[in-house]
Amino acid sequence: MLPRSERARLTTLYGALLVLAGGGLVALLNVLVRKGLFRSINQAVTTYAPALHQTQTLREGPALAVPAQKAPGAALTPEQLATYRATRDLSSAAERAALHELLTVSLVALAVFAVLSIWLAWWMSGRVLRPVGVITETARRLSGANLHERIGLAAPPGELKRLADTFDGMLDRMEDLVGAQRRFAANAAHELRTPLAVQRAAAEIGLAGEPDPAKVARIREKLIGVADSSEHLIESLLLLAVSEEGLESTRTVDLAALAAAELAECTGEGALGPDRPAGLSVERALAPLAVAGDRLLLGHLVRNLLANAVRHNRPGGRIELRTSPDGVLTVSNTGPVIPPGEVARLLEPFRRRAERRHTAGEGAGLGLSIVASIARAHGAALTAEANPAPSGGLTVRVRFPAAGSPPPPAG
Repeated sequence: MLPRSERARLTTLYGALLVLAGGGLVALLNVLVRKGLFRSINQAVTTYAPALHQTQTLREGPALAVPAQKAPGAALTPEQLATYRATRDLSSAAERAALHELLTVSLVALAVFAVLSIWLAWWMSGRVLRPVGVITETARRLSGANLHERIGLAAPPGELKRLADTFDGMLDRMEDLVGAQRRFAANAAHELRTPLAVQRAAAEIGLAGEPDPAKVARIREKLIGVADSSEHLIESLLLLAVSEEGLESTRTVDLAALAAAELAECTGEGALGPDRPAGLSVERALAPLAVAGDRLLLGHLVRNLLANAVRHNRPGGRIELRTSPDGVLTVSNTGPVIPPGEVARLLEPFRRRAERRHTAGEGAGLGLSIVASIARAHGAALTAEANPAPSGGLTVRVRFPAAGSPPPPAG
């Protein structure tokens, strides 16, 4: 049965490999020693064996006995044969004793080595898996209240260091998304609650008692205006939610023709009502541009950009609408001078440069955030830049993927 923890598995693997390596080394040493041990012992024994008294005397020094491997057989005398047998028996006994001692010492050394190997494998696997444990504990502690925590693994470059850094990067993105979601929910609740409060106050105060017909007409007009504003806000929220889900299906859309149609509608007579500045001039350069996407969402993208350019312009101002064959849609307008640091904030939901007055035709602060969401759904890159003084205003560019590159799938 396999161990249940990664550390135990690594310990088993490392320990088994080290013990097998030690056992192989012990076996190899025993084989090599056994192979030449008898010859070495026999040579040593025959060198110091008693001399055969043939022609030498004790004063002449000891005579060498005949080695067992070179015994000539029938040419030996009885004394030489007896010496040969004694030498052979002594060599064999010495070999057996030496091999037994070697085997005993080797097994003891192997047992000690096995214990040290298992301990070393356990320690090493703990060192290797320590970053994984840190990542696991951090992930276990995380909740919506402490998404600011990071691993910050202090380790040399490697796979686990990259894993920890990737996890920290994912936490950064999650914290941004959760923060944006919380701000969106709070702003949406505020935006939806305010019209209801206005309607209630108009009904309770304006219609209290027996108001004259003129007052009733004014209250009626106010309630209808607030209802229209609330309806527009709800439609914008639904559109934002749909665009965040991605595209279920795509087809080729003539963006230049779509932009021309939306431009005619947004800059026509009566567009945007009293909020439309007087004397607006329009410059357009619509080169052929076909993109893959959803025609309805792309229409909302162009419409919101143009409505934003018209609503936040100035009398006698200018609007520029351009499409280029390399996949870029550009909408630029004159207007108030916007500090460059505020541009990114304007792309967030419910962000405006001026306080909302809850009047008819007033935007909900979702236009540019819807544009950014639709651009992401089509795999396009959106950039916004503040125009310098004295013209002021904003320039928004949406760069669509090259032809043949499909937008990201839904979900």
